[in-house]
Amino acid sequence: MDRFVVGTGRCGSTLLSAMLHEDPSILSISEFFIGLDKERRFHESTARADRLAALLSRDMIEQLNFSKRRIIVPEIRYPYGTPGSRFTLDDAMPWILQIALPSLSATPDALFDELIRFCTLLPEQPLADQYRAVFRWLADRHNAADWVERSGSSMEYLDELMTLFPEGRYLHLHRDGHEAALSMREHESFRFVVAWRYDIPDQDGVPYSTMRTFDPSSGPSMSDDLTKIMQARAPVEYFGRYWTAQVIEGCRAIAKLDSSHHMALAFEDLVRDPEGKLEAITDFFELCGDRRAARKNAAALVRGSPSTRFETLTREEQHQLRDACAPGMRVLGR
Repeated sequence: MDRFVVGTGRCGSTLLSAMLHEDPSILSISEFFIGLDKERRFHESTARADRLAALLSRDMIEQLNFSKRRIIVPEIRYPYGTPGSRFTLDDAMPWILQIALPSLSATPDALFDELIRFCTLLPEQPLADQYRAVFRWLADRHNAADWVERSGSSMEYLDELMTLFPEGRYLHLHRDGHEAALSMREHESFRFVVAWRYDIPDQDGVPYSTMRTFDPSSGPSMSDDLTKIMQARAPVEYFGRYWTAQVIEGCRAIAKLDSSHHMALAFEDLVRDPEGKLEAITDFFELCGDRRAARKNAAALVRGSPSTRFETLTREEQHQLRDACAPGMRVLGR
């Protein structure tokens, strides 16, 4: 069975992924699809092994906008600077080496090499079967019976994912839009995305579209304009609008699913009753075995509900954020 956890950015899916990972019979694969080439990850016209290996091996040049500025978001797990690590902060590297493989192995470079060798031996087959073979190989490599893939902001491409995996099971984790948006505002990656999407000016009035991004021939300056906007916090309404856009786009896709292939779960309910909700997820994904001990270990990862940020805003900011999030909140029935 194909199993996916989907949601907006900052919806709590990273925590859920870690909770699932507490069960050794489940391989929780984090952030596999989100950074792959958007033109190819779901649309390869052929599914030859060499093309799959090339897709997974492609250096993500865009990541240098962050690493060359020494901006490393918490989700990045690659062990920069440790003995034997292949890449430095000044190198471009394949996307799956940033989060997915380091979340599974203390030696991600070696795991990457093994995976690419495996990919080159696969027969030509539908792209979905190629991905299934990769996930099955990773699960077997880690003695896991089942796999679950989870990528942040996957609501943006959910329709494409569902087209590739029409019989998959999709767990939609959602969170209060105001808090998700404010969490995005504290995260450099989302500041970058929101600045690009809405062409937001920095505090000096310089819009994103005029800013310098990474030039492979020279690299960015540590004091360039893009650094300023990645460190700034745009008005809250833009993050609310972005969250709403993700919700609406993803929920249009979810509406096409049969009810047996879709489960909605509020993040707030997960942290309030972690063991109970993990049991419900186990049933939905049809995961086998007695997992009571694993659920207790997973529940211990929850440190209560995160502190809220909405009350710290000015009254005007609260009004703007409510307006921006209102369409998404209605879609979710919140």
